[in-house]
Amino acid sequence: MLMTDNITGKRIGFAMTGSFCSFERCFAQAEALAAMGAELVPVMSENAAGISTRFGTYEENRKRLSEICGREVISDISAAEPIGPKNMTDIMVVAPCTSNTAAKLAAGITDTAVTMAVKSHLRSGKPVVLAIASNDSLLASAKNIGELFNRKNYFFVPMLQDDIVKKPASLVAQFERIPEAVLAAFNGIQLRPIICQL
Repeated sequence: MLMTDNITGKRIGFAMTGSFCSFERCFAQAEALAAMGAELVPVMSENAAGISTRFGTYEENRKRLSEICGREVISDISAAEPIGPKNMTDIMVVAPCTSNTAAKLAAGITDTAVTMAVKSHLRSGKPVVLAIASNDSLLASAKNIGELFNRKNYFFVPMLQDDIVKKPASLVAQFERIPEAVLAAFNGIQLRPIICQL
């Protein structure tokens, strides 16, 4: 494997799913990747691109990602399907990745723009980096995340239990480590520990 120590010129799919409270932290990391010289291909699930919440309207969120990446957001299955055939990405980042999306990826279900983007990207055996954000990561979703731990080409941004008292089953990625996780994944390395302590 050819080792790399930078991401200048790399084509990074940046896919967002509906953990809306994590959006601001993920936008910041998309900006960081762009500042490092990466070319970003923005993808949002239909829910991420179409639901307004107290964390921003869907128009604001979609516009923000588009402006960071310098291109229109892919937000439907038909637009995401060519990612693999057209060799549009070198790596795919899903940030935030909800437990719903992780379950679909583990089961091979392709029914959103993001799951299609990942499936299409994976056809060439390229790496996928997941930044998990889920309140039930250590409950019903644990088996799906565990399945992906053992799946070739999947890498994880290290995670923390963000509130062990009020949300004892929750895991949230250390989003600020996305660039580090991307660089490691390019080199076939999983950052460890995957689940960290404060």
